Amino acid sequence: MAGGGEGGDSRQLDLTPTWAVAAVCAIIVIISILLEKIIHKFAKVFEERKKHALLEALEKIKAELMVLGFISLLLTFGQNYISKMCIPAKYARTMLPCLPLEERHGGAPATEHGAQTEEGGGGGGEAEGGGHHRRLLSYERRFLAAEGGGQSCNPGYTPLISVSGLHQLHIFIFFLAVFHVIYSAITMTLGRAKIRGWKEWEEDHIVDQDALNDPRRFRLTHETSFVRDHNSIWTKTPVSFYFVCFFRQFFRSVRRADYLTMRHGFVTVHLAPGSKFDFQKYIKRSLEDDFKVVVGISPLLWGSVVLFLLVNVHGWHAAFWVSFLPLVVILAVGTKLQAIITRMALDISERHAVVQGIPLVQVSDKYFWFAWPQLVLYLIHYVLFQNAFELTYFWWTWYEFGWASCFYEDDSLMIFRVALGLGAQVVCSYVTLPLYALVTQMGSTMKKSIFDEQTSKALKQWHKNALKKKVSKGRTETRTLGEAVGPGDHSPEQSPRSTGAGETEMAEQSATIVTTPYDNRDLLSEP
Repeated sequence: MAGGGEGGDSRQLDLTPTWAVAAVCAIIVIISILLEKIIHKFAKVFEERKKHALLEALEKIKAELMVLGFISLLLTFGQNYISKMCIPAKYARTMLPCLPLEERHGGAPATEHGAQTEEGGGGGGEAEGGGHHRRLLSYERRFLAAEGGGQSCNPGYTPLISVSGLHQLHIFIFFLAVFHVIYSAITMTLGRAKIRGWKEWEEDHIVDQDALNDPRRFRLTHETSFVRDHNSIWTKTPVSFYFVCFFRQFFRSVRRADYLTMRHGFVTVHLAPGSKFDFQKYIKRSLEDDFKVVVGISPLLWGSVVLFLLVNVHGWHAAFWVSFLPLVVILAVGTKLQAIITRMALDISERHAVVQGIPLVQVSDKYFWFAWPQLVLYLIHYVLFQNAFELTYFWWTWYEFGWASCFYEDDSLMIFRVALGLGAQVVCSYVTLPLYALVTQMGSTMKKSIFDEQTSKALKQWHKNALKKKVSKGRTETRTLGEAVGPGDHSPEQSPRSTGAGETEMAEQSATIVTTPYDNRDLLSEP
C-alpha cells in the first residue's frame, strides 16, 4: 500500500500471477514445516535422554511462540480497522520517539512533493546527513502516501496508527519471537557449560570422602580452605563485606572449596552421610528446572514491554536509563549470592570448633532476601527477559530505520548500550544463573521435581512388593478361617493398584517424601 504512493506496484491478488502466489506460499509452508520438524527433533532427543525439565521448557517456548503468532495474526487481520481509527492531529504530535521530519531539519512541514524535492535536489537533508537523510525522507514519503491514500479521517484528524506503522510493529513481533528463542538457547548453553566445569570437582569428592575418616584431618574451623577463602580483614565491616562480594562474582565465582563444602552440607542434611550421590548431575537438573521458569514470558513482563514502549519518548532518554537496569539487578543478585557463601563461611568460623575434613555449613532460607530463595530466580528471569527485549529492540530499529536514525543519535553511546546488554546476558547466563542453581541448594528444602522420577520408581517397587504380601496374606487367612473377607480388610480385587488414580496418589506421596525429612534415605542414594 505504501509502495503505491511511490509509483510502485500495488496489485491485488486477483491480478497477481498464480505461479507467484503459489511459489511464495510454498516457500513459507516449507520453512514452517522445517521449523516444526526441528522443534519436534529436539523434543524427541530430550524425551529419549529423559530431560523432562528441558522438554517442559521447550513446550513453554512453543506456547510463547504461539502467543506471538496469535498477536501477529491479530495485527494482520485488524490493521485496516486500526488504521481507520482517527485521533486529533494535535495528539498525534505528542510523545513521539523521534522528532517530526520538519523539526529535525528546521524547515517547513514536509509534504510528499517537498520530500521528493529534498531527496532529488540534495538540499538540507543532503547537506546534513547524506544518504541517511534520504532514507528518512523516503520513509516519510511512504508514510504520507499510506496515510493520505484511502483514509477516512476528517480534516484535522489523523489515523491512530498507519498501515505502514502496523507493518513495522508486525516485524517487531517477528524479531521478538526469533530472538526470544535465540537468547533462550544461549542462556541454557552458557549455564550448562559453566556447570560442566564442576564435574572434575565432583570426582574429587571421593578422595575427600576417604580423608574424612583420617584421624589426622582434625582441624579448627578457621584452618579449612572454605573459611580461609572467605574470612579476611575485608569481611569485618558491612561496606567492605559487600564490596568484596561484588567483585568476587567476576573472579572464580565458585571455587573448588565452595563446591565441595556446599555439596557436603547438602548431602549431610538431606541425605544419608556418605551417600554415593552425583551432586553435579543434581545441579545440572536443578538448572534445567530453573530454565523452565526463566524461559517464559509472564503477564508482568508483557506489562514491562508496554511500559517501555510508552515511555520511549524523544528527550526522555528512557531507553538509556532502562538499559542500565538489567545490569544493576543482575550485579546485585550476584553480590547477594556471593554474600550468602561468605556468610556461611563466617558462621562456621564463629563456632571455633574442631572439624574433621570438610566443615558442615548451615542449610537455611534465612540467608536469602525475605527468606525467599525463589525471589532471586524471579529477578534473574526479569533480567534475562528485559535484556533480551532491549537487544531485540536495538536490532529491530537498526533493521527498520538504519544505524544513523534518530534512535542512534550518539554512536558511541549506542555501542556502549549494546555492550552493556551483551555483557549482562553473558554474566547472567554463565555466572549468576549457575551460581543460583548451586547456592539455592543451601535453602531449607529441596526441589521436589529433581527426584520425582527416582522416588516414583522406588515407590512403585515398594507398592508392588506390599501388594504381593497383602494378596498372599489374604489368601492364607481365607484358607485358614474359611470365611469371606470382612469389610475392613482388603481382598485382592480391592487392593490398591498402580494404574489410574493409584499413580496419582503415588506421585503425591513422592512429592511429599522429597519435601520432608528423609527417613527412607536409601531411596535417594544412587548406586
